[in-house]
Amino acid sequence: MPISSIILSGGRATRMNGADKGLVLLQQQPLIAHVIARLKPQVDEIIINANREIEQYQKLGYRVLKDETDDFLGPLAGLLLGLQHAKHEYVLTVPCDSPLLPLDLTQRLMETLLEARADIAVASSDDSTHPVFCLCKKSVLPSLIAYLESGERKVSIWQKSQKYIEVDFSECSEAFTNLNTFEDLTALELKLNT
Repeated sequence: MPISSIILSGGRATRMNGADKGLVLLQQQPLIAHVIARLKPQVDEIIINANREIEQYQKLGYRVLKDETDDFLGPLAGLLLGLQHAKHEYVLTVPCDSPLLPLDLTQRLMETLLEARADIAVASSDDSTHPVFCLCKKSVLPSLIAYLESGERKVSIWQKSQKYIEVDFSECSEAFTNLNTFEDLTALELKLNT
């Protein structure tokens, strides 16, 4: 089944002194390049959601979409863009700052979504959910628009209002490590180099 994906790189990265997280280097490569390398074999379309450094992101060779509103909506703004602009019926979201995302992420989310006849499948590990690692059907778009128009922003609250299922990735929970600070980045660099 063809799947579109949108990489969420539109955040403000306040804990990284405002640096554009997707473009911060890990092993001489932008974080988003690591994400793309792991995602590319798993999906049929990649879209990038970015609100700054648009030209830098465009150089990666994928469609770049900017949030359509200036009032920061968080990850749901990226999901909204994905649902509106994706070529395919299924849309996967991943963040730009998780360079170790599972190589079977899409397959496992899709299998569980179909088995459960759900509309949204979200990764979880070690009793934590990872709402931005999410596969959903385009049919959830009207519900998301209504949720955002009501002024709400919490990703997981909206997801759980749909036909929702979680997929356990506890055997590789480090794959969901997201890099919020330069200290996180340095620690991962050291780990990867040993």
